[in-house]
Amino acid sequence: MTTRTLSDQEILEKLNSHPALRERISHLLLAVEDETGDLKEADAAEMRIIDEMRQLGHESLTVWAQRQVIKTT
Repeated sequence: MTTRTLSDQEILEKLNSHPALRERISHLLLAVEDETGDLKEADAAEMRIIDEMRQLGHESLTVWAQRQVIKTT
């Protein structure tokens, strides 16, 4: 596992190079901050954040797989 920490600038650059991941991270942050005001109970917040994390995981693996294909061609 990598132990290096990215700078704020590096994080922004990497997110901007992967728009789908950037969008997923945005959705997760909006859920954490309850931007829509619809997460009144802990159970609802938990379910929403778990859903966002699952989608982020799926999108992350998709991006990873695409990069692996590019590396091997």
